Amino acid sequence: MKPDLEKLQPIDRIAMILIVLLSLIMGLLVWNGDRAVPYIRDFSWQNQLIGAEDNFFTLTFSRPMDRTSVEANLQTEPPLNGKFSWVGRRAIYTLNAPVQYATSYQVKLRQAQENFTNQGQTRKLIQPFVGNFRTRDRSLAYIGVTGAEKGRLILYNLTKKQKTILTPPDWVVEDFKPYPDGKRILFSASEWASYKPGLFEAQLQAVTTEVDLSTGKPAGEISLVLDNHNYQNLKFDLSADGQVIVIQRADRDNLGNFSLWVLRPDSPPQPLDNKPGGEFAIAPDSESVAIALEEGVTLLPLTPAGKPLDFFPKFSRILSFSRDGTAAAMVKFNSDYTRSLFFINNQGVQKELLKASEIVSCQFDPRSPIIYCLASQALKGKEQIFLTAIDIATTKVTPLLPLPDRRDTQMSLSPDGSTLLIDNVVATGKLPEEGELTTPEGAAIATSNILLLSLPKTLNSPLQPEQLPLTGFQPRWLP
Repeated sequence: MKPDLEKLQPIDRIAMILIVLLSLIMGLLVWNGDRAVPYIRDFSWQNQLIGAEDNFFTLTFSRPMDRTSVEANLQTEPPLNGKFSWVGRRAIYTLNAPVQYATSYQVKLRQAQENFTNQGQTRKLIQPFVGNFRTRDRSLAYIGVTGAEKGRLILYNLTKKQKTILTPPDWVVEDFKPYPDGKRILFSASEWASYKPGLFEAQLQAVTTEVDLSTGKPAGEISLVLDNHNYQNLKFDLSADGQVIVIQRADRDNLGNFSLWVLRPDSPPQPLDNKPGGEFAIAPDSESVAIALEEGVTLLPLTPAGKPLDFFPKFSRILSFSRDGTAAAMVKFNSDYTRSLFFINNQGVQKELLKASEIVSCQFDPRSPIIYCLASQALKGKEQIFLTAIDIATTKVTPLLPLPDRRDTQMSLSPDGSTLLIDNVVATGKLPEEGELTTPEGAAIATSNILLLSLPKTLNSPLQPEQLPLTGFQPRWLP
């Protein structure tokens, strides 16, 4: 039975007309195919502030794309070398090296094609895309040496040439580790009255490095992390993910009873129940710790009474890990009183890289198979410390810069691998007196400056150290 159009209400007539029009439009779309231009729905780094820990970005497309054309046409300015992987309509671009700090980047994509055609039609080109992101400013922290800065933790934004004192004048900062996002610094400090040789009264604190946008609080907000009521807090380390702190603690009632403790957020500290050891370092996986014992270096899980994960019997020190945790730098003590630096990886390789009178510290270059070390050699009857670059593949050793003979020289390689910080402490040559700062080795400090070294693209290029306008020691880059 057909409807009587004359009896329909005006609204019914309008509805029927709209239905007919929509049906015609849908038919035309089916007949002609989908003519929409593909576009990028999401760029994961758009308008973000990026650090060295960010090693990949993603591009999500509105439709399946021809992957070869995307990979051929993606551009980054400045260039970022990397490799592609795909999950459906999402492209993942993983960087080969960290981004350069204090840099603005653009990601561009043009001329990329969709992955299919309809009814023999030509492939559509993507809507041109430009994405933007920026990397963090170059910032470092150090311990001041003179005047109102003496013993205080200081933040210096090298990009903006801005200095911020983070701790109060009545505290002496003894050591510190930046959190992985750079927004806080973990440090140990004691009051000046308790800062004496052989007296360990430090507490662990955390301090903010930037303004809290949610509360408006300035940098320098301090919170207690671990007190020292029942235990002396000695050395400590902070995990790569910022969630675990390992502290060497001594029982105040029995100072011979000292071991490593693990502290996690919102939990009381727990002892690892390990053998007493010397140097230790949390592995990059944030789940294990390497400890130097008398019989060698052992790798333990960060769980109480955990069984060793690995053991390296001929080594006496653990200096550093590679960023991805697949390799480490360790030191062997030789019978002729020299020291040998070894490269060790998770494939069982143990390669000697350097033999020296003393090996102070080493750090892996995140950009290339190079390791930078502070090591000393006997020259004409005197010890001379050099900043040295070692090619891990060829074991070629390249001395870069001679330095004053001081075994507690501190070195810090920037997160992007482009620059080094080295402190240049001048000791008094006398036993420390009350009110004097001391180095980690116990030498009284007269003054100290900080050197900035831009690392060359080739190891044969000369270094030109720049003395920063800072009087301090133990400089460390923020992540």
